[in-house]
Amino acid sequence: MSRFSQTDPELTHRLTRRGMLGVAAGSTAAALLGAAAPATAAHAAGTAPATGTASGTAGRGRPVLPPGRLGIQLYSLRDKVSTLGFAPVFAELEKYGYDEVEFAGYTQGSAGPITLAQLKRLARNHGLNPIGSHVGYYSSDPGAYTFAQNLTKVLDDAQALGLKHIGTASGPFRYGSTVDAWKRAAEEFNTYGAAARARGMKFYQHNHSEEFSFATDNPKVRLYDVLLAETDPDLVYLEMDIFWAYSGQFRFSQRPDGTPAPFEPLDYVLKQPHRYPLFHVKDGVNDPANQYGYRMVDVGDGDIDYKRFISAVTRLRGQRFAHHWQAEHDNPSESFTFARRSSEHLHSLREKC
Repeated sequence: MSRFSQTDPELTHRLTRRGMLGVAAGSTAAALLGAAAPATAAHAAGTAPATGTASGTAGRGRPVLPPGRLGIQLYSLRDKVSTLGFAPVFAELEKYGYDEVEFAGYTQGSAGPITLAQLKRLARNHGLNPIGSHVGYYSSDPGAYTFAQNLTKVLDDAQALGLKHIGTASGPFRYGSTVDAWKRAAEEFNTYGAAARARGMKFYQHNHSEEFSFATDNPKVRLYDVLLAETDPDLVYLEMDIFWAYSGQFRFSQRPDGTPAPFEPLDYVLKQPHRYPLFHVKDGVNDPANQYGYRMVDVGDGDIDYKRFISAVTRLRGQRFAHHWQAEHDNPSESFTFARRSSEHLHSLREKC
């Protein structure tokens, strides 16, 4: 069992969340973390997304967010999915201007059973493209719905939904936190990636902050760098959770012995943009008193400069439409409000003329 799932509340929360929808089947920060003003008052539910109203970003210029590329991780709406079902949730997302959805399970609680074919059709009927899904990496239960235990079933379901991406939000801590342990996990990821590619899909791993920590047997080595180096770039892709990457920057910009080890999350993307087809757009208010460095807030209410981050990626040659941007909040105060306001803010962002 990974130490991550035992001692880090961040991952404990993330691993627990997979069952909640019934998965059945530093100085460098200053460059990107600006003092973003809170988003303006949200439009009434059911109106079209704003085009220039949030965070002082109204004005002329090309939209920062490429058309057709705004999605949402449905875990953010788990309360609504479990009580109302997918249909009302998808109807709201359509109103808010979303283009895509990323699943965190394929069941809908008290709303009753739904088949994968019905779920796929329902999403498409609301103009939503099912773009990806989070599934567990491994389990001690041989019957568990994970890549390690039931790879064929996981891929069958993803294929039935028409997904182009299928991934895990579990860290590669299955065998520990040494360099060799991560090399071993990387080989398994390569296996999953090859199997996904054979089905016309991309396998991906979604980070939290702990991936940016250091190997226990070699504190000079950042574990995330091991993952990148040991996975085949044609088989294993990354979904950068931008909030958790900056949390990792806050937590792990020094090695255990106190020597500086600064890094910039955006640099990872700019060096290998093809490896990051998906992003989680999640916001936070800078809070050094918090163990993760930030307090999670709705997109547009925090200090992460998404105008700059998204623009830096989409301005790369040939990259404007190569990525998918999924809004997320782990525990929104009101999930529909979060979804609406996040869409408003991201659609309002404009590049300078």
